[in-house]
Amino acid sequence: MKLSQLLFSQGFGPRRTCEGLICSGEVRIGDVVVDDPFHEVDPVGLRFVVEGQAWTYQEKALLVMNKPAGYECSQKPKHHPSIYSLLPAPLRRRDVQTIGRLDEDTTGLLLFTDDGNLIHRWTSPKHVLAKVYEAGCKHPVDERAIRDLLHGVVLHDDPLPVKAAAAEATGPFEHPQHGTLHGLRLTLTEGKYHQVKRMVAAVSNRVETLHRSTFGAYTLPADLAPGRWRWITSPTEVQPAA
Repeated sequence: MKLSQLLFSQGFGPRRTCEGLICSGEVRIGDVVVDDPFHEVDPVGLRFVVEGQAWTYQEKALLVMNKPAGYECSQKPKHHPSIYSLLPAPLRRRDVQTIGRLDEDTTGLLLFTDDGNLIHRWTSPKHVLAKVYEAGCKHPVDERAIRDLLHGVVLHDDPLPVKAAAAEATGPFEHPQHGTLHGLRLTLTEGKYHQVKRMVAAVSNRVETLHRSTFGAYTLPADLAPGRWRWITSPTEVQPAA
C-alpha cells in the first residue's frame, strides 16, 4: 500500500492533505522520516508517527472508552458536549460510531467502530450479548426487588415483562454528590430505552448513578481513566453468543 493511501485510510485527511504531510516531513516510520507519498509499505501492524502522534494501522477501528458523565452519544448533541469530541481527529474522520448508546449521565464502557457490519451484528436482537451495569439506588435494594427484577417487571408503555439475566444487591456506598446510595448490579441482554432506570423504577426505587462495567466478554479496564480510550485488538473479546 502507498504511504499516502495508508494515511488516508486511517483518517488523516483527504489524499492531498496526506500527501502534503508526507512531503513536508511530518511522517516517520521508526526513526526514519519518509517524504515520498508513493513509498510502498506493508500496512499490517505498521506503526508510524504523524505530526508527532504515534499510530498503529488498523484496517477497521474498534476501541473502548471509559465514558465520563456529562457527554451525549451523538454527533449533534443538544444539551451536553459530544462524546466524539474526546476522540482524536483521525478517528472522527473515519466516522467511528458508538455500538449502542449510554445516557449523558451514565458512565463506563462504551465501544466505537467504523465497521457497519459489526455494529449491526452486535446490536441485533438475534444475538445474546450481556451487559453489566452498576447502579447506585436511592433506597435499599431488598430481596423482593431482586426477585421481581429476575422474574420480570412491566415497564411504562411496554406491556411485555422485562427481566434481568442476573441481579444482585451490592450494599451501601458513599457518593460525593448523592450521599449514601445502595448498590445494584444488573446484567441485561436487551437494549431498551433507559432500561435500567425504568426497571429500577418498576420496583419502587430510583437510579441516582449508573455505570456500565461489562459489554459481552469485555470488561472495562481498571486503569482506563474517565474520558480516555484505547484500541481493542481482538473482536472476540466482546463477541456475542450466536
